[in-house]
Amino acid sequence: MAARVLVRTCRGVGRWRAGARQLAGSAVSPLAARAQQDERVPVLGDLFGRFHNYLRISVTERCNLRCQYCMPEEGVELTESARLLTTEEILRVARVFVQQGVDKIRLTGGEPTVRKDIVELVRGLDALRALGLRKIAMTTNGIAVRRKLPLLRAAGLDGLNISLDTRDPRKFELFTRRNGCDHVLRAIADAGGLGFDFVKVNVVVMRGQNEDEVPAFVEMTHDDNVDVRFIEYMPFDGNRWGRQKLVGYRELLARLAAVYGDRIEPLPLEPNHTAKGYRIAGYRGQFGFITSMTDTFCASCNRVRVLADGNLKVCLFGNTEVSLRDLIRAGATDADIVDTISHAIKRKRRAHAGLDILSQLPNRPMIKIGG
Repeated sequence: MAARVLVRTCRGVGRWRAGARQLAGSAVSPLAARAQQDERVPVLGDLFGRFHNYLRISVTERCNLRCQYCMPEEGVELTESARLLTTEEILRVARVFVQQGVDKIRLTGGEPTVRKDIVELVRGLDALRALGLRKIAMTTNGIAVRRKLPLLRAAGLDGLNISLDTRDPRKFELFTRRNGCDHVLRAIADAGGLGFDFVKVNVVVMRGQNEDEVPAFVEMTHDDNVDVRFIEYMPFDGNRWGRQKLVGYRELLARLAAVYGDRIEPLPLEPNHTAKGYRIAGYRGQFGFITSMTDTFCASCNRVRVLADGNLKVCLFGNTEVSLRDLIRAGATDADIVDTISHAIKRKRRAHAGLDILSQLPNRPMIKIGG
């Protein structure tokens, strides 16, 4: 019975996507297009045929680093604890999303491991697999995660993204305004031996600071099955973004071609991809580029975010948010939450603004959005 329902649902989503693409390409206004949508349009579907089955939940605004691209040097004013989602509220929101079709959840921050109950939170998400959740992942800076890795894996964590922008301890302190490079490298090594489905290393590339280290990061894939992902520097409030600091992926790929030549092999794009993947012939791991600035992937976006304060954000670069926390604390039913989520996703735009406009738009600091 469940299998037949799933087949019917998949077919329905396919028909809705085709219809949404037709409407999106027509001259019909967004409001009129919304009115034309079939009542069976999925809660997590938008007007452009995108189905949002990937939820990122920021579980804290606190962090034990002060990375340049994430936080202003003077720090940020943190939301008072009483206005952050509780563990029970996080799990309720996660359950509502999973019941509507989310099958992957990533925990972000701040730094998720500063939460004392992070293992219990992962275990609570693991219980949602019976409702359709397939993957639980986490993004961490790696500073304090090592001793928790076995517990997180046992609790149900499937994959890790570990942020590391330089392998040089001196430059690490400049990037993060803290020390701890060795801790992160050891965390990456330890994670590789614990049977995670994937271990990814996130590298934000900034001109004049770490673009010279790109080949060294690619060499991490020689013996270890890691996925190194070079992220284009993105503008957020307080991070002093400038076009001159941006190193586009084509430039980085050209630099690598000068080192590896035709040994660089492109990998097939995954559905709803964020990274353009490559590998070096004969290497165990792979690397890729997250090209949010120079070659956007909005058309295949399947992600929405719930911030630590309970605000739903349907686009990383959008500044329109709606509070699920306030709904919950006002006594909203699950149906009320579902309706609010659906309306927010239906208002999602086709794509975010271009570079020059984007850098001028107000947004939160990255640490308050979640990585």
